[in-house]
Amino acid sequence: MVSRSYSNLLDLASGDAPNFGRERKRLPRVATFAGILTDLDDENSVSSDAPSSVSQERMIIVGNQLPLRAHRSPDGSGGWCFSWDEDSLLLQLKDGLGEDVEVIYVGSLKEEIAPSEQDDVAQTLLETFKCVPAFIPPDLFSKFYHGFCKQHLWPLFHYMLPLSPDLGGRFDRSLWQAYVSVNKIFADKVMEVISPDDDYVWVHDYHLMVLPTFLRKRFNRVKLGFFLHSPFPSSEIYRTLPVRDELLRALLNSDLIGFHTFDYARHFLSCCSRMLGLSYQSKRGYIGLEYYGRTVSIKILPVGIHIGQLQSVLNLPETESKVTELHDRFRGQTVMLGVDDMDIFKGISLKLLAMEQLLTQHPNKRGEVVLVQIANPARGRGRDVQEVQSETKAAVRRINETFGSPGYTPVVLIDSPLQFYERIAYYTIAECCLVTAVRDGMNLIPYEYIICRQGNEKLDETLGLNPSAPRKSMLVVSEFIGCSPSLSGAIRVNPWNIDAVTEAMNSALIVPEPEKQMRHEKHHRYVSTHDVAYWAHSFLQDLERACRDHVRRRCWGIGFGLGFRVIALDPNFRKLSVEHIVSAYKRTKNRAILLDYDGTMILPSSISRTPNMEAVGVLNSLCTDPKNVVFLVSGKDRETLTEWFSSCEKLGIAAEHGYFMRTNHDVEWETCVSVPDFDWKCIADPVMKLYTETTDGSSIETKESALVWNYQYADPDFGSCQAKELLDHLESVLANEPVTVKSGQHIVEVKPQGVNKGLVAERLLEIMKHKGMLPDFVLCIGDDRSDEDMFEVIMSARSGPSLSPVAEVFACTVGRKPSKAKYYLEDTSEILRMLQGLASASEQVARSAPQSSQQVIIDRE
Repeated sequence: MVSRSYSNLLDLASGDAPNFGRERKRLPRVATFAGILTDLDDENSVSSDAPSSVSQERMIIVGNQLPLRAHRSPDGSGGWCFSWDEDSLLLQLKDGLGEDVEVIYVGSLKEEIAPSEQDDVAQTLLETFKCVPAFIPPDLFSKFYHGFCKQHLWPLFHYMLPLSPDLGGRFDRSLWQAYVSVNKIFADKVMEVISPDDDYVWVHDYHLMVLPTFLRKRFNRVKLGFFLHSPFPSSEIYRTLPVRDELLRALLNSDLIGFHTFDYARHFLSCCSRMLGLSYQSKRGYIGLEYYGRTVSIKILPVGIHIGQLQSVLNLPETESKVTELHDRFRGQTVMLGVDDMDIFKGISLKLLAMEQLLTQHPNKRGEVVLVQIANPARGRGRDVQEVQSETKAAVRRINETFGSPGYTPVVLIDSPLQFYERIAYYTIAECCLVTAVRDGMNLIPYEYIICRQGNEKLDETLGLNPSAPRKSMLVVSEFIGCSPSLSGAIRVNPWNIDAVTEAMNSALIVPEPEKQMRHEKHHRYVSTHDVAYWAHSFLQDLERACRDHVRRRCWGIGFGLGFRVIALDPNFRKLSVEHIVSAYKRTKNRAILLDYDGTMILPSSISRTPNMEAVGVLNSLCTDPKNVVFLVSGKDRETLTEWFSSCEKLGIAAEHGYFMRTNHDVEWETCVSVPDFDWKCIADPVMKLYTETTDGSSIETKESALVWNYQYADPDFGSCQAKELLDHLESVLANEPVTVKSGQHIVEVKPQGVNKGLVAERLLEIMKHKGMLPDFVLCIGDDRSDEDMFEVIMSARSGPSLSPVAEVFACTVGRKPSKAKYYLEDTSEILRMLQGLASASEQVARSAPQSSQQVIIDRE
């Protein structure tokens, strides 16, 4: 049943809400206490503030398919029998969530369930397995899965563009409508069981990328994580998708988005930057995207394997028998193993070409080296799968005819389904595992191979190995698979370079035994400690952290369709609208502009502190307007600022936080505070040197009026701790000196009493009043505590004679944090964009003014 609150989202995709067939009975929430059963809130509510009856932490895991196997009952009754699918990642990750976390699964079934059986099956799965099935009509599912997912998303995410109808096909709007509709069905099933204030929701993979929007629209404060198990392509590839913005905005309705590798996350962040204008920040190891007042966290952690399951299969008698059979079959030969799905991205044909070249270039390997290629059935369907199958079989046939001999088959192709224990047996006897996929999201084959090569006592006896001897293994892996960065001991190759793959295969065969053992030990240590439970536990921890502040936020939902998003802001602290300030700028005549430099005009993390051409150009444009008086405030010394801004002749500059000041390039520097001596430096300098020696990455900056201890390049936690200690130490030893000790962004500063940036603000207003220019527009921007003095002066001047009674005052800080400013902008780029908007407004007025007016301005200047 299509809920009323979502009709607009489906309208976006199809124009009309689709008819999903018969109306389904709505499932109640799961009863977690005897006798307590809570139904869903009213459909039209936006968020739930009612106390929940659930005290146990609960996770709702949503995937395309439930972790279940289904088959008809063998007793002839025609009913269904269900069991857990032990191979499903969604089931395996449960081990990392803790016993105190209740898990509910939402997904579809592989088998088609008749409409007349759906209610009974749903009730059985809910009561027995805590699974909520989403029943998708077959035609709709085909368009959703085999259509949009496999023809559009999957190829594109693996870097295949639809350059011709044969390569994925042109974009089909009806398939996109089906994708949105199926995501809506999944959302409805989640809503049937969720307690929005308590439950966490974890959505998996590219099949359900718009699901976060449906859930966020219904529950503004839903605790929502998403993990993408496929690659995320570079922006040049992704931007070709016609619905690129819709998918990005849908993902950004999550609280935490997970990727296997930094490359995938980097591509996603790049797409957000290029297509949505969003920037990200890294704060103490966490990457976050600011999206309408919400921080969307980015998680980078590759998934692991379920080691317990592998070890249990290794212990089976069937595995031991199969290992014995294979050991006898390949006696005297070295087995290299490939295990891949039969699809175009797994690089099977490239691997076979490399094997052919190996046997051609190294005749001594003939009769000794065997490549066993296990080809699992493809998950998709179409002409490309048939072509891969034909090409693979042709290559195998050619190699075996060329290099085969009685008793020796160079390539053994296994394209029929294998039992899991049989695959484990091949891992166990293989000296080297080859993974030459041209693009793969993660690929856990190498991990499984490493664990199987570790073996156990029974298999050691079968293979004639000393149980106490070190294990050995070799891996040749593609650079383009997600597990590659984690396997630092593997031989990494570009699968497209057949020569390089051939050389890597040969190297793997001739590597000395101690090196094989060392590589195996390194890999086994990583794989055994970064299993699927570790991955799931880490994700849940980060999701809890990302959702910690939900209850304290005020949220507003805006936008229609898949453009829906939630704004979360303190009502007294607003983001500065460029349109608003430009409008005020255009209608005012006497403008005071105060700009901090460090952290405002340049990034605080920038290695180069010199201003870029863009910033200098904007400042010059603002100074050229005769209605403006512009001051730049910095903690830098006056010589440095004079050199940096020599081209800005009309720019007022305050150096060393206001101790030195000049109104333009042609006047001398003046001091704002009279300081009799600087003898206190002899006390402060040795103390700072002590902390510099003990804090790697810190430094001392000596100014004419101040001493600054900078720990920007030190360890963030240790540097912050040392800064607090240094602050206390300096305050103690300088208690009787005429100085103030203050901490700022990555600094601790000692300077004469009375020197602060508020002096600059006062001086600017005095200069304008003296010129007869009573300011009716004031813009003041800064990024740290030292700028709060400017904000305080500007805000208090609103009620005094220094400003026009109708003055518009914009005190703006950088980033969302406690401040005396009433506005904020996210970062330096937003500030420069805003200033560029003001400069453009001035240039537009100058261009549109009559020539005579321009001449008057020039003469007056």
